[in-house]
Amino acid sequence: MRYLLPVLILVAMLAMLMLRGYVHSEILADHRVRPPAPTDQVPDKILRGGPVIDARDEAAPKALTIPDRRLVLTFDDGPDPVWTPKVLDQLKQYDAHAVFFVTGTMSSRHPELVERMVREGHEVGLHTFNHPDLSYQSTARIAWELSQNQLALAGAAGIHTSLFRPPYSSFSDALDNKSWPVTQYIGSRGYITVFNNTDSEDWKRPGADAIIKRATPKGTSGSIVLMHDSGGDRSQTVAALGRFLPQMKERGYRFTNLTEALDAPSAHTKVTGPELWKGTAFVSAVAFSEHTTEFLVVGLAVIGVLVIARFGLMLILSFAHARKVRRRGFSWGPEVTRPVSVLVPAYNERECIANTVRSLTASDHPIEVIVIDDGSTDGTAGIVESLRLPGVRVVRQPNSGKPAALNRGIRNARYDIVVMMDGDTVFEPSTVRELIQPFGDPRVGAVAGNAKVGNRDSLIGAWQHIEYVMGFNLDRRMYDLLGCMPTIPGAVGAFRRQALDRVGGMSEDTLAEDTDITMAIHRDGWRVVYAERARAWTEAPETVQQLWSQRYRWSYGTMQAIWKHRGALLDRGPSGRFGRVGLPLVSLFMVLAPLLAPLIDVFLLYGLVFGPTQKTIAAWLGVLAVQAVCAAYAFRLDRERMLHLISLPLQQLLYRQLMYVVLLQSWITALTGGRLRWQKLRRTGAVEAPGVIPSPRRSDEDRRPVA
Repeated sequence: MRYLLPVLILVAMLAMLMLRGYVHSEILADHRVRPPAPTDQVPDKILRGGPVIDARDEAAPKALTIPDRRLVLTFDDGPDPVWTPKVLDQLKQYDAHAVFFVTGTMSSRHPELVERMVREGHEVGLHTFNHPDLSYQSTARIAWELSQNQLALAGAAGIHTSLFRPPYSSFSDALDNKSWPVTQYIGSRGYITVFNNTDSEDWKRPGADAIIKRATPKGTSGSIVLMHDSGGDRSQTVAALGRFLPQMKERGYRFTNLTEALDAPSAHTKVTGPELWKGTAFVSAVAFSEHTTEFLVVGLAVIGVLVIARFGLMLILSFAHARKVRRRGFSWGPEVTRPVSVLVPAYNERECIANTVRSLTASDHPIEVIVIDDGSTDGTAGIVESLRLPGVRVVRQPNSGKPAALNRGIRNARYDIVVMMDGDTVFEPSTVRELIQPFGDPRVGAVAGNAKVGNRDSLIGAWQHIEYVMGFNLDRRMYDLLGCMPTIPGAVGAFRRQALDRVGGMSEDTLAEDTDITMAIHRDGWRVVYAERARAWTEAPETVQQLWSQRYRWSYGTMQAIWKHRGALLDRGPSGRFGRVGLPLVSLFMVLAPLLAPLIDVFLLYGLVFGPTQKTIAAWLGVLAVQAVCAAYAFRLDRERMLHLISLPLQQLLYRQLMYVVLLQSWITALTGGRLRWQKLRRTGAVEAPGVIPSPRRSDEDRRPVA
């Protein structure tokens, strides 16, 4: 379910987007219009007859005329949410009826207008679903257009109809060798095809005389008048109705439905049973997709603006942070030279622990190293003891979890500054010294170091490398300047012991103990800062499954920490800065925004397949360019090689989906009250820090630094 549910949600979003595209004529639409063709295959009685073609009897098709002093007003291409209600109001005012030839796309989007047409006594006819020129289409496509149009009618008004008007049609005498077979096929399916006696251009001319003359060319003869209630500005149509209706009624004309004018049975057939259910389900699905897609589009636009704004803020504040660091010269006050305690919680870290401890003993700052063996079963503690390194102690405890191990280490620490790291991480010789210098400022309670990915040679490692440099470290520069650092990374962080004691040490309430303790220290009134030169090299997950497990824990733990410290929103004074700035930013960009991130790829896929392709590609490349600029600047600040940015486009396409799955599963776990256990990742011990002598257990071939 961890993969199936997110995939189903993505598929559902894509399906809703495609349904919306279908009813907006973006999918399966054919906008070709065929030029006139010869007419020698069309019977003369059809060409010289009336505007209504009844071809239901294939052997004896006939053309029907409208009786004298009867006018049939017809409206094509609707219903339109703006103009159709105004047309209906005019008809109601003058007690006139009309025939609305509706498309399936518009009917399914505005079913309430179709229902009003039927309720107020008007007739409804089919105008196909997607409005294609049927002379270009196969019989299968024509049948599909008719059935889908009827489906929309059934869902909108609970009816089917036997009236049909082909798109791009005019007078019956315009039938030719291409459109006549279509009319015959339509008739074979039980439909009456309706043309008209007027040109819609007449309705654009001022005054009613020209319209009346065209509508009644033989004095008192009846006619079918073509109008449109959709497809642009129809104000002239509404105005002309206001002139035409009263004048023609004064002259003794009746405005009737087509079947009434022909003294024929109603064109409407009531739909019941499965056909009604299918129509209702279809219209409901369209409404749901319309509203949901609109919400998603708005959400995507808002998130897009916020993300771009965040990128801009990150760049500006990172630049300001770099200037601040250069101006300060890394001086936070008196140089910190006193010894510190380094805590290394370890559980089954036999592959990594030797490299970790050796890197610490190469430190250029006086330290004590405390390795807390948390019930390891692989001999981790024995490996450390066998190294017989000076200043290194091993403390054993039953398996109790990382927070308990760190608290045990704090109790055993001799010094007032405590550095914490992971058992799979290695430090550079200068890391500890750089990490603790901010404690020269007595207001500083904790310091975040610069965690870097050591095993970056694989594609998944390179993606995490980009994420660490561009995301985590650029973020930390921004949060540092804003004074609301949300997380001290577990791989490299330092704490003033007084601050730890005041907040009760490491908590076991959440799975993100590093985020939890950082938020607690903020709320206690301490400053939390970033030391970018305090570099630590950590072993990132090397498989998708391992990465998923790690990020699932991080994501869920972060959500727990945010919920635990939600009261920070109400904090006042200096400690309230985190609640006012940091907590909303973390909630928005780490918990909420990533849920909508896959929409970028869903809309990208839709735009590539159904258009506008060029604009879609340009928009996506624009977003990618902004990200590339941020990434390049972050790499420059961290003095990293730009080569790894080659995989940035692929990372944005694929990595985002994985993070979406992780976050969605975290939400599900949280909302269902589930519990997530600590998960141990498999390590290889392949990471070393520059300048650190590798373990003699490794071959000469593997003794290359991973900087």
